[in-house]
Amino acid sequence: MSDMPRKSSNQSWSQGAAGQKHQDALKDKVGDALERGKSGLADSAQNAGDNLSQDVAKLREDMAAIQKTLAKFASEAGSEAAKTAQNVGSAVASQVGDVASQVGETASQYASAATQQVKTFASEMETMARRNPLGTIGTTLLVGVVIGMMSRGRG
Repeated sequence: MSDMPRKSSNQSWSQGAAGQKHQDALKDKVGDALERGKSGLADSAQNAGDNLSQDVAKLREDMAAIQKTLAKFASEAGSEAAKTAQNVGSAVASQVGDVASQVGETASQYASAATQQVKTFASEMETMARRNPLGTIGTTLLVGVVIGMMSRGRG
């Protein structure tokens, strides 16, 4: 009977040693898989970081180009607005000058016509006074009385 337990002990020892080898091999495989996974993740993270850096650099370049384009547009728009305002101002000044010139010419024509009418009226009054001196004196006296009455009413 003492043999039997030894057999069992030998069998369990040999099974234990094989099991231990199997566990060690399994641990090595899991360890290797974990190392490969870590390495793969590190490589992926590095690649993603590099790609992100490149994308951010490209985005900065694009933003700088957009900023330059907007600045150029604003400058050109301001320049065009100033030119337009200047042209409008010149056109308005020209129109005002033309209208003022026309008004001046028209006023001059009216003044000339009024002067001519006053001269004609004075000439007719002189002619009438020469034809009828007594009627002229009576009319003058009547006009003087009317003016005197009007000035008394005001004072």
